[in-house]
Amino acid sequence: MNKTVFLIISLFIVTLLFGQQKKYNVVVAGFYNLENLFDTIDAKGWGDDDFTPNGTNHYSPEIYLDKLDHLEDVVALIGTDVSPDGMAFWGTAEIENAQVVQDLVNMPKLKNRNYQIVHYNGGDPRGIDCGFVYNPKYFKVIYSKSIPIDLSKAVKEGKPTRDVLWVQGILNNIDTINVFVGHWPSRRGGEELTAPMRNYVAKTIKQITDSLISININTKTLVMGDLNDNPDDPSLVKHLGSVDKKEKCKTNNFYNPWVDYYKKGLGTLAHNDAWGLFDQIVVSKAWLNTNQTGYFYKKANIFTRDFMITTTGKYKGYPKRTWDFAIYNSGYSDHFPTYITLLKEVK
Repeated sequence: MNKTVFLIISLFIVTLLFGQQKKYNVVVAGFYNLENLFDTIDAKGWGDDDFTPNGTNHYSPEIYLDKLDHLEDVVALIGTDVSPDGMAFWGTAEIENAQVVQDLVNMPKLKNRNYQIVHYNGGDPRGIDCGFVYNPKYFKVIYSKSIPIDLSKAVKEGKPTRDVLWVQGILNNIDTINVFVGHWPSRRGGEELTAPMRNYVAKTIKQITDSLISININTKTLVMGDLNDNPDDPSLVKHLGSVDKKEKCKTNNFYNPWVDYYKKGLGTLAHNDAWGLFDQIVVSKAWLNTNQTGYFYKKANIFTRDFMITTTGKYKGYPKRTWDFAIYNSGYSDHFPTYITLLKEVK
């Protein structure tokens, strides 16, 4: 099937999906926690010792290449139901450096997309960061910044943790947008005890997005990441200002499309036979007007395929993770990716 025929079919599918006799340009934005995507080299001074050939996990070049091969299979498929190019841009978490992402996007199924990467080394003791990947066919970066997160400002024993990555760019030469990619503090030690740390990250992002809104009321912003909180938790609702219905969304709010998923018992990761929906993409109010000249938000999806799901044992039905403690599980990630569809009407 050549690309022209595939594009025609894609436009036809969009017409069926959205029940309108209109044509749209389609853009897919996503997020994927890549679960400990380390290289095999010992980075002195960082906590990556387990992910080396002589470390606890016996992390060999063969395992590294196998993991890249598995991740490639997933990334190559996300969003291709509505766009032949898959994700136009996407955020990542649990990456050691830019090179591991570069190795991933150079894999055969992804290489032709010419993905580019934005990455900064942050302050996390394990040496893992967030990243931003984009297809220059759709997205042009005009500004980026790594926002340090020092948790000593939130809790007495807090330490530096993963930075929040801020990328500003132009989407298809039409919209200037801001994307904040985060991997918020984990719940290790207890959900209630660690909540102030996630609240602090949410407030840090909110201060910046409020400033952007004060300059331009129609600022288009996406906040995405492994937030280690569910859509109805205070970090999202109280401190970031997310709401569960479009009609509730005021100028300084974010619309969170994942609330309904969570209420239905759906999620992106599982623990003790309960689903959590930590991997979210929330959108600012400016994305919600469907009659605008630029892109607007249409739909959110959790991406799953049968091969990404554990089929046997105590983790049956869970995402097929890469590691079961120090045993290589030949999986993908302990998180399912998420993505949203953005549309622009073709006049």
